[in-house]
Amino acid sequence: MSNDSTSRTIVQMILIPESKEELAEQLAAASGKHQTIRLGGNFTKDFMAGPIAPADVTISTAKLNRVLQYEPRDLTISVEAGMTYRDLTRVLAEHGQMIPLDPPFFDTATIGGTVAANLSGPRRRLYGSARDMVIGMTFATLEGKLIPSGGMVVKNVAGLDMGKLMIGSFGTLAGIAVLNFRVHPMPVSTRSFVHEFAGVADAIAARDRVLKSQLQPAAIDLLKQDGSYRLLIQAGGSAPVLDRYTRELTGARAVSGDEERSLWEEVREFTPRFLSRHANGVVVRVSCPLSEVGNVMAALPENALARAGTGVCYGYYREREELDLDWKLGHRVIEFAAPAARENLELWPSPGSDFAMMKKIKQMFDPGALLNRARLYGRI
Repeated sequence: MSNDSTSRTIVQMILIPESKEELAEQLAAASGKHQTIRLGGNFTKDFMAGPIAPADVTISTAKLNRVLQYEPRDLTISVEAGMTYRDLTRVLAEHGQMIPLDPPFFDTATIGGTVAANLSGPRRRLYGSARDMVIGMTFATLEGKLIPSGGMVVKNVAGLDMGKLMIGSFGTLAGIAVLNFRVHPMPVSTRSFVHEFAGVADAIAARDRVLKSQLQPAAIDLLKQDGSYRLLIQAGGSAPVLDRYTRELTGARAVSGDEERSLWEEVREFTPRFLSRHANGVVVRVSCPLSEVGNVMAALPENALARAGTGVCYGYYREREELDLDWKLGHRVIEFAAPAARENLELWPSPGSDFAMMKKIKQMFDPGALLNRARLYGRI
């Protein structure tokens, strides 16, 4: 979610490069003048992760929005980072293919921003995250260099893949210019199943039955609203495969077509819609073992969402005062919050043992700490 009024007060210069070479030149020029830089695409994630620090220059990749190479038979595509996820999805759908990241802000989020924030959605359980789909990239450094990493084949030679450092870095290291993806065939058909429960224990028991079965659904999400729970399962495949799901998921309501699309749109855009309704809202992400999903969901507020097959949960707080600052379950970060709500909050309480290495990498790429300052949850 962008914050245009804030942007107008802190930004003195806005640059929109039209090529990867121009992106590299602009980064080098700003760095050479020791100017602080705000880097993004359409800036849909301004409420995500760390605060938006004042910057001398803003650089947007929004005009880097072309398909550079697409080989449907090889299941690979190369696109510029400023292409929106919506437009990329449309291009792939014409060939019956997909990149199933399912990020929020679907219509306007750029693919570069999606990867830089390491966002994924309901189908992560089956298809993985950006790290599983990105097979190569080109990024621009503050020295003005364009660094290719990886390639355009699904299997690459083993070795150091510098591009992997960019995934989840929130643009604090370099500017992603081009992304190469492994794409997946779209399933022949899909069908979703909705179980409704009054309590979390019954919902988790139903989830466990699915996990222990031979079924391999693409998505298993648990949505908590006003204290009640909906277990949402999506399966893809041929008619006989989907009919097997219908037989085995007894007690669930099967949905397809427009109703199914609306269901997963609700899940995908749950965060943006919550933030649009609650100006001071805070969204907390909690990572936990699958065995703890039920306990975490019970402890989260009345609105919560879990990737119940991967152990990632989101709690939706209408005001920062509702936060449990003495949280003991799972690994917690504050994922989304309004700028005022992020002040004086510890966004990333326990960064882990590899944080020292992350700071060394930051020093290597950006020794002057000029690029997207504090965007990595206020710590880098």
